[in-house]
Amino acid sequence: MPQYKQFPLPDTAEGLTEAEILTWHVKPGDTVTVNQIIVEIETAKAAVELPCPWAGVVTELHAEPGQTVEVGVPIITIDTDPGGAAAPAPAPAAAESNGTSSGKIGEEMPGGRIATLVGYGPKSGTAKRRARKDSAPAPAAAVAAAPAPAPVVVPEPVAVPAPVQAPGGYVPLAKPPVRKLAKDLGVDLYALTGSGPDGVITREDVESAVSAPAPVATQSFEDNGSRERRVPIKGVRKATAQAMVDSAFTAPHVTEFLTVDVTPMMELRARLKNHPEFRGVKLTPLAFCAKAVVLATRRTPDVNATWDSAANEIVYKDYVHLGIAAATPRGLVVPKVRDADRMSLKELAVALDELATVARDGKTSPADMMNGTITITNVGVFGVDTGTPILNPGESAILALGAIRDMPWVVDGEIKIRKICQLALSFDHRVVDGQQGSQFLADVGALLADPGFAMTY
Repeated sequence: MPQYKQFPLPDTAEGLTEAEILTWHVKPGDTVTVNQIIVEIETAKAAVELPCPWAGVVTELHAEPGQTVEVGVPIITIDTDPGGAAAPAPAPAAAESNGTSSGKIGEEMPGGRIATLVGYGPKSGTAKRRARKDSAPAPAAAVAAAPAPAPVVVPEPVAVPAPVQAPGGYVPLAKPPVRKLAKDLGVDLYALTGSGPDGVITREDVESAVSAPAPVATQSFEDNGSRERRVPIKGVRKATAQAMVDSAFTAPHVTEFLTVDVTPMMELRARLKNHPEFRGVKLTPLAFCAKAVVLATRRTPDVNATWDSAANEIVYKDYVHLGIAAATPRGLVVPKVRDADRMSLKELAVALDELATVARDGKTSPADMMNGTITITNVGVFGVDTGTPILNPGESAILALGAIRDMPWVVDGEIKIRKICQLALSFDHRVVDGQQGSQFLADVGALLADPGFAMTY
């Protein structure tokens, strides 16, 4: 008989409760294999591709692109024995009856199954079958004469146009039949406001749009919202907003500023770019700033510490996991360069280039954005001089690197044109005192103004 199995949305990172369906790579009727990528989802931390835990035929997709699904809710049904006799597929809500639940990864579930990233493992122990009462084995001849089960006729799936994202990433929520109806009637779903639950566009909404009279042009200057666009707050944007609010209203922020003549740093950069050891390496001012930050933390370890309210302790860390704020199409992410304090300038430059490439492609894993110790935000790439950055939760300092500009500067009593940059340091005043924050910022500035100063560390 057909064996219908439902794949619930797994917890792809510790503590996640929901994810948004970005793209389905399969449709009903498709044959899938074990570990074949079937869907791409976006969590609060990253975009993740999910593999299929079984081989078989896709019978139903329970969520549409743009829909947010809670962890543990089935997202797809697969027939793992498509050659068997027909049997009714279980309802999507019956996740518990299939031996699945919203348990944590690695946790033993009811029935002895173990939750994994891509479904549930085999039951522990040996399966037992209860003997049927008053039953006798059927004669061999009767078994041979039994008719073979009739083949199941699976109707061809109706081709439904896939939703196309608007420039801002918004996708109107509507079921496939409603999308097809809208296409047939020439109705733009982006122009409709859904009357269904959670703003889902219904068949009645589409039909009402067709029968509605054309609007009469008036000389009214009142804005009725037709020139506005609403985008649901979810995914990376939702996580970033919550983190910034938590940080801004938990840690008492102090921001200090420093203007630095970085002409010697830029001259050293020009010399190193022609050095054989740095050939092919993307050596940016951010790499010099990163090296300066990890060196300066040696003299001021407080900026690399964490305030632990639960334990009533300050945790000093003898390593630097350097966060780099990166703007991506999905929003702000802060991947980490692990053990940045152990890297040379060349190693830091290579690591920063790889990190930026992965972040722009939206492939940064959730693990790469956790457990940072201090962060740099390079606002200079946008032509901005400085800012007042907000701390990442769990960290005590963040440095903003401004644009490097040609500006007049006094050198030995004379005004000359120099390469000038502004730095801004925000720190948690519970952990870092004013003297310590000022010392750290001054050390970073001194290292950028005179890279040879690093010889004293």
